[in-house]
Amino acid sequence: MLYDISLHMLYAYDAPASNARHVIRLMPLAIPGRQELIAGALDFTPSPEERNTFADFFGQPTTSVMLRAPHRRLDIRMQARVSVEDRPVTGTSTLLKRLPQELAALWSLGAASPHHLAGPSPRAPDTSEIADFAKDFARPDETVRDIATALCERIYHEFSYDGDATHVDTTPQQAFRLKRGVCQDFAHVMIVALRSLGIPAGYVSGFIRTIPPPGKERLEGADAMHAWVRVWCGDDVGYIELDPTNNIPAGTDHIVVACGRDYADIAPVVGVLKGSGSQKIEQGVDVIPLQ
Repeated sequence: MLYDISLHMLYAYDAPASNARHVIRLMPLAIPGRQELIAGALDFTPSPEERNTFADFFGQPTTSVMLRAPHRRLDIRMQARVSVEDRPVTGTSTLLKRLPQELAALWSLGAASPHHLAGPSPRAPDTSEIADFAKDFARPDETVRDIATALCERIYHEFSYDGDATHVDTTPQQAFRLKRGVCQDFAHVMIVALRSLGIPAGYVSGFIRTIPPPGKERLEGADAMHAWVRVWCGDDVGYIELDPTNNIPAGTDHIVVACGRDYADIAPVVGVLKGSGSQKIEQGVDVIPLQ
């Protein structure tokens, strides 16, 4: 699939802000065999006095900007053309009871290592309530892939999509108790549940198409950046990606921007600034299929 993607994020401040330093992760990734970034541009108004691009821990291009002069608003616009290939899952997923041995035999600590996704992380801490929920899926003689797929389906059916129920700082425990939230909440709950079973799982940030194929319903989360989960299913299969918000595997409708342990690793915009009062944030996304 070939897509044109446009994103607009507006930060409006009650009082002029200055000395603002922001770290931006909005450009789709180039992933061999999965996703090609054909062209992309990231623009800021006002124009930053400093702008640098670097690779984060996971090897993903990241932009850092500095705006020293006072400003009442910051406009961020991203445009990209991306080609996404269908990548069927191949190989045999390991059984849950054999996963610890496969992890122990894997010594790599590179960016793609599942060891980084196996333990608690800042936004996906160990949570006893979610661990109790996950015990129903602790089936040693089932494959990791089947367990993750069943857990994805359970979250989809038991949780309601509600953009007003949670906010960006809602914890997985709070979202679990509410049984409501958005894609970020569902992804964090699923990650915590999988890790409680000893299954490495991480957070994926990206986009989903905003115009559905003929005869299909529009996916939840299409109006903004989306989130889903990557799961390590053993050395033979590697990672699969599941979208608990829509109860589907991530496929050609999903465009990857970044992968990490949780939202804290790959937040689209983070930073600090000097100012007073509150801020208003608006976001709009269009993912238009060209084929």
